[in-house]
Amino acid sequence: MPDLEYQIQSALFGIAVGDALGVPYEFLSRKTMMINPASDMIGYGTHNQEPGTWSDDSSLSFCLAEALSREFDLKNVVDNFLKWYHEGYWTARGSVFDIGVSTQEALSRLKNSTRPDLAGNFGESSNGNGSLMRILPLAFYLLDKSLDERYHLTKAVSSISHGHLRSVLACFYYVEFARLLIHGANPQEAYSKLANTIPPYLEELELNAKETAHFDPLLKADISELQANQIQSSGYVIHCLEASIWCLLTTGSYSEAVLQAVNLGEDTDTTAAVTGGLAAIHYGLNGIPQHWIEAIARNEEINDLAIRMATQLNGPKK
Repeated sequence: MPDLEYQIQSALFGIAVGDALGVPYEFLSRKTMMINPASDMIGYGTHNQEPGTWSDDSSLSFCLAEALSREFDLKNVVDNFLKWYHEGYWTARGSVFDIGVSTQEALSRLKNSTRPDLAGNFGESSNGNGSLMRILPLAFYLLDKSLDERYHLTKAVSSISHGHLRSVLACFYYVEFARLLIHGANPQEAYSKLANTIPPYLEELELNAKETAHFDPLLKADISELQANQIQSSGYVIHCLEASIWCLLTTGSYSEAVLQAVNLGEDTDTTAAVTGGLAAIHYGLNGIPQHWIEAIARNEEINDLAIRMATQLNGPKK
């Protein structure tokens, strides 16, 4: 298994590269993408940003990673999120150009000292992918934690902006998938193992069966057997999670996975960022095309962040 520093570097760059590939195409329909599919990193487009510019997906992931590079505390995560929103902290080029409604509302509550894990929207209509897109760095912190700790910490970090059970479970599934990849499983092995381990745990938690049923396509079927026209790619958290797992399972390289995610259309940057984080853990930093890494804004600072996070997580356990 590669060392922790390399894996964190892989994950952080995997998110940022996928994100930057998708930014110029955000909101474009699948039909439009089929006519002129993404094949390389470009700039401008939807948000009129330079090539290599990542969005809130990466920014908030890096804010979480920063909190994990010190003694982990939800308040540190929140402070970083607020600095991002109000001061442009961990933005690609100094300004925030994309933010989800639920995240924006949660940050307004947090500014008024709302408890972090109660700040997120808990309504069913607030199940966008805003917590899923930033949760991946937490997987490294949870590597040696018990299943209960993993679930409850994931729930707390998701609930900073998205507190509904559906968003929490999407983050939990994703973090568990990432954790298995970090430990050396391939994507199909991780997928199969989660189908065996997650359902009994959800039953043990006695969660709402109507909510857990939303995950049946991942837990009780083989999503890789579906065709692209059966995969949705909106900003809804279930669509984003399913699309990312489908892209990972039906491709054979990092570049194939993230380009497939972008070419699904709609929420292109987030689908590709969520796909890219997992794909990079599996294929490694060396599996990401070098010219994409070199094009990424603040790539040296991202690398430094990965080193600092790994140093903290590798430190003596208390």
